[in-house]
Amino acid sequence: MEEAALRELIPAVTGVLVRRGADFATAEDAVQEALIRALDSWRAEPPADPKAWLIAVAWRRFLDTVRAESARQARELRVEAEPPPGVAATTDDTLQLYFLCAHPSLTAASAVALTLRAVGGLTTRQIADAYLVPEATMAQRISRAKRTLSGVRFAEQGDLTTVLRVLYLVFNEGYSGDLDLAEEAIRLARQVAALTADEEVSGLLALMLLHHARRDARTTPEGSLVPLAEQDRSRWDTTLITEGVTILQTALARDRLGEYQAQAAIAALHADARTADETDWVQIVEWYDELHQLTDSPVVRLNRAVAVGEADGPLAGLAALEQVDAAVPRRIAVEAHLRERAGELDRAARLYADAARAATNLAERDHLTRRAARLHQQRVNGPG
Repeated sequence: MEEAALRELIPAVTGVLVRRGADFATAEDAVQEALIRALDSWRAEPPADPKAWLIAVAWRRFLDTVRAESARQARELRVEAEPPPGVAATTDDTLQLYFLCAHPSLTAASAVALTLRAVGGLTTRQIADAYLVPEATMAQRISRAKRTLSGVRFAEQGDLTTVLRVLYLVFNEGYSGDLDLAEEAIRLARQVAALTADEEVSGLLALMLLHHARRDARTTPEGSLVPLAEQDRSRWDTTLITEGVTILQTALARDRLGEYQAQAAIAALHADARTADETDWVQIVEWYDELHQLTDSPVVRLNRAVAVGEADGPLAGLAALEQVDAAVPRRIAVEAHLRERAGELDRAARLYADAARAATNLAERDHLTRRAARLHQQRVNGPG
């Protein structure tokens, strides 16, 4: 059985243990132990019922933990009598587990880490490697998150909006080391989409698929960034684009627009253009107007300024950019792009250099530095 398919079972198994009387933190640890044993012992011959195997092993591990804690004898008596197999297995607790891991009492970083471990089934080391932090640091972060949730009832209703925000944070981490967080986020989003017909869940899944479809074209073999307008569109994954557009159209047909659907609609318009010149920028501006009404986000205003610059010219884009606070990340880079398009090469070169110094991502810093150098060279040598 493949590891990804095995991890699909983790939320349901954890839910069974919690409903049998295990506290969330101990149940999650027990399921992790069962997962490690499964990965080690199933290589030759997986069991006929993998879920039942995981439940049995995790439950035994939980009981062993409880028995080992002499100070908790009363609790041991309460859970000693194991329920008949299958009593809790008919209830799918996956969505409730998402709610718990994305609880508003947690920081964004803690919610992401706990979701990847308790719902995604990833080990602490895998998560630490993905976020480029020591394993001990990530273990402390997850432990603190569990302690924070110690008084939260498992059946307490959670916030789906927070769950989606956590999944989007995971997706935006992209690829790190051996773990592809973008693909992991898509897998988890598919799981949530299977549990609820909420339009924004579909919108987020569509958005992820449409962005992920362009992944192979975003960088050169050397790792340099390739702007959207310069990407080789033959390298875009048309299967993911088709799936994303289909999911989005179904969600939009319900006429309950949300921010992820609007973002996905913008991504779909980019995907629909055979070349950069064929992009329907006018319609993209209209979608940004919708998105601005939904979120009033400075990042949305920034991206809208780029779209206005493409639809109505760089001067119109610069006018729209004036409505964006100077402290918004990437604002300097956007102004540099618009100044370059307006023919203000000296000023654009200086702004690209400023944006490069402010960039936190090495690939982005390199890209902006190259832009500044190109304009400087063009200024020295002339347009020829």
